[in-house]
Amino acid sequence: MAALRRSRAAVVESITELVGNTPLVRLHHIERDCPGVELWAKCEFTNPAGSVKDRAALWIIRDAVARGAIRPGMRLIDSTSGNTGIAYAMVGAALGVPISLVMPANVSAPRKQVTAAYGVELIYSSEMEGSDGAIMLARELVERHPGRFFYPDQYSNPMNPRAHYDSTAPEIWEQTDGRVTHFVTGIGTSGTVVGTSRRLHELSPTIRCLAIQPDDAMHGLEGMKHLPSSLVPQIYDPTVLDGMMWMPTEEGWDMAERLAHEEGLFVGHSSGGNVAGALRIGRELAARGEAGVVVTILCDRGDRYFVPLKWEKTYVW
Repeated sequence: MAALRRSRAAVVESITELVGNTPLVRLHHIERDCPGVELWAKCEFTNPAGSVKDRAALWIIRDAVARGAIRPGMRLIDSTSGNTGIAYAMVGAALGVPISLVMPANVSAPRKQVTAAYGVELIYSSEMEGSDGAIMLARELVERHPGRFFYPDQYSNPMNPRAHYDSTAPEIWEQTDGRVTHFVTGIGTSGTVVGTSRRLHELSPTIRCLAIQPDDAMHGLEGMKHLPSSLVPQIYDPTVLDGMMWMPTEEGWDMAERLAHEEGLFVGHSSGGNVAGALRIGRELAARGEAGVVVTILCDRGDRYFVPLKWEKTYVW
């Protein structure tokens, strides 16, 4: 039995200092389907609020505070399908910034409950209008109440991709000792794929960076965006991408199950779609007899999509 590796646990002044520096895990069982190619996944669910969105939320709020864009008495308001809202809630609580969130009414119950636990104000948009409806309602509230809200707009805020340019990409480069050959992840706000790809291309122009979209507007890969039927985020920059992959819902869900059963990784369906995309790349390389180091993102945990036990302050026995 291998000796346990011991390291000193982090000591920090604020929970926000624990954002980033997430582990990279090799998918040994999945990569059996693409011999000679390494598949690696970045465990963003280890961020303190449980998802890749912690990075963008921290960069956005920290920048706004530094610029004086959030004045006393103001609340930050933004639209979200769940993970960004939880990240905003955590960072806002830690930094003393009041948060209001607009989300579709049909967002999963766990995301609503976890977000509410941080004490934020929740505002629900039409479940028939999806994330675009939440965006439009957030903009309407900002116009209706001038001076009450700071609206960072994660879909157009340059700090969203900047978070991944500054942190995610350098971490991947360092963790793979510069051996990464391919990076692939899904499009939501597009901050992760755009910021990471931009920096990886600067570190090595030979790295191929690809994005993933659902193959249908009525998809089941929560957190991913089907651009042809959606408002295209202002931060989306296709010039930093080397290709696009179209992902069926079933392929993403099936891979999420495989990750739980074969790798012990219980993650959400967008993460399943990301790994399915990485495996496609791996299979193409293996078919040509080429080696590769393919890296993707595990956005969040699977339990965020289940209804948990309700957290009650008092119980009646």
